[in-house]
Amino acid sequence: MSAANSKIYADAASALQGVVKEGMTLMCGGFGACGIPENLIDALKASGVGKLTVVSNNAGLDGVGLGLLLQTRQIRKMVSSYVGENKEFERQYLAGELELEFNPQGTLAERIRAGGAGIYGFYTKVGAGTLVAEGKETKTVDGETYVLEKGLVADVSLVKAWKGDAEGNLIYRKTARNFNPNMATAGRVTVAEVEELVPVGALDPDNIHTPGIFVQRIIQGVHYTKLIEKRTVRKREEKANAVVT
Repeated sequence: MSAANSKIYADAASALQGVVKEGMTLMCGGFGACGIPENLIDALKASGVGKLTVVSNNAGLDGVGLGLLLQTRQIRKMVSSYVGENKEFERQYLAGELELEFNPQGTLAERIRAGGAGIYGFYTKVGAGTLVAEGKETKTVDGETYVLEKGLVADVSLVKAWKGDAEGNLIYRKTARNFNPNMATAGRVTVAEVEELVPVGALDPDNIHTPGIFVQRIIQGVHYTKLIEKRTVRKREEKANAVVT
């Protein structure tokens, strides 16, 4: 840490020291390769901490993001909504080497938001009558069946923001916001990495997405690959045909 009682840590490894432990539940922001805390994931991999339960929309790509932790077998269970871009995830799951708790994407987001807000759970029609509802409490209201989904909390949340200050106030940028704000509220300890660390007072209070009260540790990121998960372009002839004359 740079100074007594400061939230700022010198690097990702020191920011994780003493808070990540074997067998813990971890939330990790991001959507595939977008808005993921790359530096913190790299440091988590280097720490060797394992048997993790990870709450994240997906497990990244092969060799990218949380995909790195799958390769080193540090993840025991994933709580996710989409896992279709990761072959190693598929291999481990089908081989019975990785536990998986599937959630509809909106339900996952709301479970995280509820956990951060101190809400035990909520009823939703999503998943009623499907495998998603198996083993869960249901309630019939006005002829419709609702499924009880419980809020999610984590021992540690790892989030990534565009800008942050020394108090931990965070601003996310466009699509990279995704799950990060909700996860920042749902971790008992939240560690944030930012592309730009600015002095207190430099951020417009009206533009702050995550108040610093939710963030215990913060670092300045040192590198970002910012991969595009799935690049889609039109063929040249299709572009020509699309020209309006």
